[in-house]
Amino acid sequence: MPNALAYLALGVSPLLVFALYRSLRVELALIWSILLGYLFLPESPAVFDFPLMPPLNKHNMPALAAFIATLLVYPGKGPLLPESNVGKVLVFTFIFSPLLTVVTNMEPVFYGRVGLPALGLKDALALVLLQFMIIMPFLLARRHLNSGDALRDLMKALMIAGLVYSLLMLIEIRLSPQLNLWTYGFFQHYFGQSVRFGGYRPVVFLYHGLWVAFFAMTAALATLALWRVKLREFESSIRYFLAALYLLVVLVLSKSLGALIFAAFAVPLILFTKPRMQMRVAVLLAVLALGYPLMKGANLVPEDFLISRAAAISEDRAGSIQFRFNNERTLLDRASLKPVFGWGSWGRNHELDPETGRLLTVTDGRWIVTIGTFGWVGFLAEFGLLLLPIMQIARQVKRLNPLDYSGLVGAATLLLAINAVDMIPNATLTPITWLFAGCLTGYAERLKQRSPTDAHLLSKLEWKPVIS
Repeated sequence: MPNALAYLALGVSPLLVFALYRSLRVELALIWSILLGYLFLPESPAVFDFPLMPPLNKHNMPALAAFIATLLVYPGKGPLLPESNVGKVLVFTFIFSPLLTVVTNMEPVFYGRVGLPALGLKDALALVLLQFMIIMPFLLARRHLNSGDALRDLMKALMIAGLVYSLLMLIEIRLSPQLNLWTYGFFQHYFGQSVRFGGYRPVVFLYHGLWVAFFAMTAALATLALWRVKLREFESSIRYFLAALYLLVVLVLSKSLGALIFAAFAVPLILFTKPRMQMRVAVLLAVLALGYPLMKGANLVPEDFLISRAAAISEDRAGSIQFRFNNERTLLDRASLKPVFGWGSWGRNHELDPETGRLLTVTDGRWIVTIGTFGWVGFLAEFGLLLLPIMQIARQVKRLNPLDYSGLVGAATLLLAINAVDMIPNATLTPITWLFAGCLTGYAERLKQRSPTDAHLLSKLEWKPVIS
């Protein structure tokens, strides 16, 4: 169980957020509030569970504190909702569709002698509040991180956080994942999943080693993008290159095959292609993330081929993928019984043992969690909010000259799209994901208002990304 320090850290985190807002400009205060909370606060079961409230944890408490601080310090700095009607509909659907989930689940569910309760008014209030707190980083980032300078701030913060976190990762790679146990008194997952390839993969203070590796990959790619922009601006860039190289080495040592594959795919794109090409690839990845559930339901996913390819690398990896595919099929069959608004909370989207009540299914991918809990309406709202800015930015840059948009925007859209694809096998939807989605949504709105640079002026200027 968590020790007193775990609850103390969680309890004082709002004070740290308020201190950041008093000492930093709003963009940096928001970024570091979310990053520090996500990276260093304890995971579940360290939560505050108050009546009629969703559990307050590391994923929503910093965002809630940042929301309050923003209202107090910057009360009139633009609307929180997206400008587009599609964006507004997706936000309201994401927050309020759980009301209809509750209305369609007001009966208990029985598995033999085991039963799960019906949903009621308390669940409706808790789910709506939970959805609102989940989406807060998106709303705040769209409002305050909607410029090229803010995008660069976000990328630099990821680089700095990655460099700091890498030291803790190296400790656990050498000694085994112990920092959360030493600091907060508990281990946050199953220890056996941290043993890989004759060594350990780090967990630090996150939910799982896969989450740590994905963060390291994100930080490395963000640093590489910063180096690429610096190189084009003919500024000193050796520090960024060395930092990116170091973070990629740490990523390799983290022993996570998925994150390594994403890095191997993205590094050449960031190094050798222009932002527009990176955005085109991001659009294709976004379509894949949205289309995978439909392909799974239509039996179009080449499961046997993927399992055989994984077996060529490791029998353990093949077994893990087979286990995921089997669970996805079982959970998708159950979700099909309530396809529109889902089964709601209390584990009603799972299959349970009728004698013991033990869960017989495991939800790995975020997509199947969302479809099972909130139905296809909830899935389209959540993934739509995450992927809409990719489509919007790709459309806007077609009519603009390279001088008119940030050189980092291609890499940023690529990172968000990779995160969406990773949510097919894993539930790696984090506050950082929402920060990227909100930042790019706000930036797409600014690009929409911008007129293309005059071609005559462009021909006289040496091209370089403008961070504005």
